[in-house]
Amino acid sequence: MMHMEMEQHLREKLLPFWENLKDDMYGGFYGFMGTDRNVVKTAEKGCILNSRILWFFSNAYLTLKDESVKPYADHAFRFLVERCMDRKEGGVFWSLDYKGEPLDTTKHTYNQAFAIYALASYYDAFHVEEALQAATELFRLIEIKCRDEYGYKEAQSREFYHVSNDKLSENGVMAERTMNTLLHVFEAYTELYRVTKRPETAERLKWILDTIATKIYNPGLRRQEVFFDNHMNSLIDLHSYGHDIETAWLIDRGLNVLGDESYKKKLKPVTEALEDRIYEIAYYNHSLANECERGEVNELRIWWVQAEAVVGFYNAWEKRKKETRFLEASKDIWNFIKEHVSDSRPGGEWFWCTDKDGNPEMEKPIVEPWKCPYHNGRMCMEIINRNK
Repeated sequence: MMHMEMEQHLREKLLPFWENLKDDMYGGFYGFMGTDRNVVKTAEKGCILNSRILWFFSNAYLTLKDESVKPYADHAFRFLVERCMDRKEGGVFWSLDYKGEPLDTTKHTYNQAFAIYALASYYDAFHVEEALQAATELFRLIEIKCRDEYGYKEAQSREFYHVSNDKLSENGVMAERTMNTLLHVFEAYTELYRVTKRPETAERLKWILDTIATKIYNPGLRRQEVFFDNHMNSLIDLHSYGHDIETAWLIDRGLNVLGDESYKKKLKPVTEALEDRIYEIAYYNHSLANECERGEVNELRIWWVQAEAVVGFYNAWEKRKKETRFLEASKDIWNFIKEHVSDSRPGGEWFWCTDKDGNPEMEKPIVEPWKCPYHNGRMCMEIINRNK
């Protein structure tokens, strides 16, 4: 059974790997490992990476009820609140040096969101009021300093003045707004609302859902637009397959937490269209292609895209039980991950990507600020919990 395999994968591969990266001298977790599996202990520590690690250990505890996980979650929590958070200006830094001192002091909305996501989960797991207080402070900071009349801003300076959004802009454009940041603010607010049920968080969730339905989702192409100017005009012909299948199930998660039937009805055609379209055009060779820019498909099989496809197709099957194609796709991609993406070498985790035939890219790192246990760990925990 797939969920039993994933529990074994979580217990025997992912958890031990990330536990071994704990930095007992300077705090947090080591920030870089190449495909040679050698840890660079003096590498920068991305605050996104450490937030995602906190989320991972907190949810592993909730899923497995394994007390041995708690010290790692506690360690990650202390590093986040004592080092990653800016006690002078507010918010979360982009990165720290290996000793835990501020390195890149950019305040990116995306980064604030992931800290909320992690802190809310840690609070749910261990009932530490300090975590909920920190998450609430970040929520208020986003709403005051990271939002304007058009929506959520992207990158700002330490003092919250506008700076270029080079960190979440790709494909030759410099975006003022991104689908990616909005999605993960939604994800973070979903988790915060789940543990607090505060009305102000619910109102922001509804605003984001309205924006996705009217500004982000393109009904003619059955996809999300990705990069936008300041007024939410799309900048490029780009279809991000991984984000679309991830968005479909994260919206469903948010709708279930929100519990508003009118929004479920409004977003149902959007999530089902995203699921159908990704299945039609991106799922082949037992895996999911990366993206399509101006009609040209990027065939790389990115690690996180495969993990989100497993959950996204499984979620689609749960909603539409007669559509067994989604369940079969979820199982098929999991088998591709086991055979090609998961690194079978001692001390390995997942490769960054493979080609469409499953041959791994051996130059990309195993750990760096974006390469984390969030997508693959969450895949395991979602399938485990959906089968309880």
